[in-house]
Amino acid sequence: MSTYKELLAKQRELDAQIAAARNEERAQAIATIRELMQQFEITSSDLAVKRGAYKRGSSQAKYRDPASGATWSGMGREPRWIAGKDRAAFAI
Repeated sequence: MSTYKELLAKQRELDAQIAAARNEERAQAIATIRELMQQFEITSSDLAVKRGAYKRGSSQAKYRDPASGATWSGMGREPRWIAGKDRAAFAI
């Protein structure tokens, strides 16, 4: 049966071996990636995730002021002509 100190020493040795193996395999993977990028003429910008700009579509008007003809979609701050009033009367 191993003692606690012996086990900790083995753990440190294994951690060092794991780190060395990881670094070696990582270097090989990077070399392979670079070779493939060169072979297929891939640039780093080709690998970047391209996201389109978020465009919010325009909302259709749900309410109309009969006096001025102004409309409101129901989104955002309510206009003065509908503030505090029953919206059903202004529904389109």
